[in-house]
Amino acid sequence: MNIKKIVYITLGCLGVGLGAIGAVLPFIPTFPFLLLAAFCFGKSSEKLHTWFIGTKLYKNNLESYVQGKGMTRKTKIRIITTVTALMAIGFLMMHRVPVGRIVLACVWVFHLIYFVFGVKTIPEEQREESGNEAA
Repeated sequence: MNIKKIVYITLGCLGVGLGAIGAVLPFIPTFPFLLLAAFCFGKSSEKLHTWFIGTKLYKNNLESYVQGKGMTRKTKIRIITTVTALMAIGFLMMHRVPVGRIVLACVWVFHLIYFVFGVKTIPEEQREESGNEAA
């Protein structure tokens, strides 16, 4: 097994672990960690990738987005709230770095624009139906 594959598998496992924690704890984001896991497993191991996309964690949090259908309002609000809280902490800690605050504020605004206008909002029922079709 080469080093690159080992790194991808390790990062994928870390992403699944942090994503699982984020599914339970509201202040840790789930979505980016699961996206990392999907990417890393896709690059490293077909077997791990197949396992991961079959998990309930993937189906509940990432499947509809990856399929291009969008996200539920609840998922979008959870992501926006978590990122806003974490960026607010960073913003407050950068009180002596005005350029850092400006960059962070710009990233936050683009994040909001992307999730509000760039990601389609789907009804909760549609996400549940697509999850049931795959089972």
